[in-house]
Amino acid sequence: MTTTEAAGPAAQDPADDTDSFHVFDTTLRDGAQREGINLTVADKLAIARHLDDFGVGFIEGGWPGANPRDTEFFARARAEIDFKHAKLVAFGATRRAGGSAAQDPQVRALLESGAPVITLVAKSHDRHVELALRTTLEENLEMVRDTVSHLVAQGRRVFVDCEHFFDGYRANAEYAKSVVRTAHEAGADVVILCDTNGGMLPAQVTAVVATVLADTGARLGIHAQDDTGCAVANTLAAVDAGATHVQCTANGYGERVGNANLFPVVAALEIKYGRRVLPEGALAEMTRISHAIAEVVNLTPSTHQPYVGVSAFAHKAGLHASAIKVDPDLYQHIDPERVGNTMRMLVSDMAGRASIELKGKELGVDLGGDRALVSRVVERVKERELSGYTYEAADASFELLLRAEVEGRARKYFRTESWRAIVEDRPDGTHANEATVKLWAKGERIVATAEGNGPVNALDRALRVALERFYPQLTKFELVDYKVRILEGKHGTESTTRVLIATTDGIREWSTVGVAQNVIAASWQALEDAFTYGLLHAGVEPAE
Repeated sequence: MTTTEAAGPAAQDPADDTDSFHVFDTTLRDGAQREGINLTVADKLAIARHLDDFGVGFIEGGWPGANPRDTEFFARARAEIDFKHAKLVAFGATRRAGGSAAQDPQVRALLESGAPVITLVAKSHDRHVELALRTTLEENLEMVRDTVSHLVAQGRRVFVDCEHFFDGYRANAEYAKSVVRTAHEAGADVVILCDTNGGMLPAQVTAVVATVLADTGARLGIHAQDDTGCAVANTLAAVDAGATHVQCTANGYGERVGNANLFPVVAALEIKYGRRVLPEGALAEMTRISHAIAEVVNLTPSTHQPYVGVSAFAHKAGLHASAIKVDPDLYQHIDPERVGNTMRMLVSDMAGRASIELKGKELGVDLGGDRALVSRVVERVKERELSGYTYEAADASFELLLRAEVEGRARKYFRTESWRAIVEDRPDGTHANEATVKLWAKGERIVATAEGNGPVNALDRALRVALERFYPQLTKFELVDYKVRILEGKHGTESTTRVLIATTDGIREWSTVGVAQNVIAASWQALEDAFTYGLLHAGVEPAE
């Protein structure tokens, strides 16, 4: 354990009862409220499996009875998922004012979901009781007491979310605490203090949680929104004050700016606090689980997310690289492998010899300790980045540059004689895109023409038509991303253009870069590199 991993005040023996601390995930309910996320039942089932694999203790599946999709999810989850670690949780509200929990149809739907655990949302802000529920403060307490005790009597474990608790505490602390006390006395296992508006700061959370814990004797949890950018910090502040139940969402998904992010919270608890909250070995699956869930919700994983982002352990500055070459811990707070991530060296005009040496090692290119060679590569990178290239986002192009310097010549599978792309504007408003390439491969001259849905796509297809006879491996290559950036220049549309292309062979993915004043010419460069790199790693010998 490094000095930055010293156990915090909540450290415990890993052998302690696993129920002594809860990791509660609400991605399927609260996280699904994020703008742009629309989960099908199949999506929710897939995410539930990922979360169970990760080892969270509780998965809140949604609000059965409130909509048909959530009702179906609970029915299918019971039948289709054999939960190994998590308990499924149904979410709902306390009974309506003036009624009884035993007769309330929404409470009945919670029981019919078959979930062994139920989370009830209860009002703890006096103004919300009077203005939103339109009832009295006394009746609200009775709604909490009646609903909790009824569900407990039916054999369900009950958690209570005190909505708007921190704002309610500021407005009327005694009433907010009375809601916590009522839920606890009625049989709720945990009462969760919710920062529903996300406006709290860590010191405030610590003070409130400590006071409520002392005054009520209830077991407390924390649910933090991220509107101040402090949701993870607020969650850990609550743990410092005695909370033993944390509610989070995968990748911080949630309404507005999101919720406390499950992954940095769990990593902090396990690594920084020394508290075992996951099954043995599960932490090393964290990066994979984060990215898998991002794929299900159809959102690009955040590259700069703590612990699990692809840039979380990426180093660019030459000073950093020099230190990391001696000892990676000098510029990393943990070993990235502990969370299933990897260290990456970024090559840019900020690179020094150490950056190039480490990057060469990462790419499997032996530089042989040749300082003159490394210095040439450094100068070449700086020279090309000055003209617009970027290698930190194009590892494949950098590897080809590096190998050319090491081997004294560039890898060549084909030689370009010329290429041409034509865009035809038709009277009906449609466009025709055609490309012709003239190449030499294995001593033979090839001329090939193809059409595409754009000039770059047409060039890509023409290149394949020309070369697939010689290199059948190309049939597996697919262009999966294409980015264009206009770099600073003096002549508007004549400015330098940089193109980044991502290609896959179905197993691995690589990125290449091209720079030219013409966007098509820049694209051709990136395509050439993409095909060359792919053939190199397919084990194909260069033609010349």
